[in-house]
Amino acid sequence: MAEKKSFLVRLDAELLEALRRWADDDLRSLNGQMEYLLRRALRESGRGGAAGGRGEDEAGGELRAGEQAKGQGFTVEGTP
Repeated sequence: MAEKKSFLVRLDAELLEALRRWADDDLRSLNGQMEYLLRRALRESGRGGAAGGRGEDEAGGELRAGEQAKGQGFTVEGTP
């Protein structure tokens, strides 16, 4: 895995709380959720953000039921 770099992000308190709730719902850390969303946005816009594979999402977390890994011809079955 590539080396991770850290930086400060300033977010509106309401946006931060909404992201935190979404991360909790998806059983991800806030950082993992933000990385997942950014990689997905990059991929969908055609600007990069390749998946790591091995049944993981782009942020390195396990795929949830119904999610599909980029470039993989399978969908994870079952419940999260």
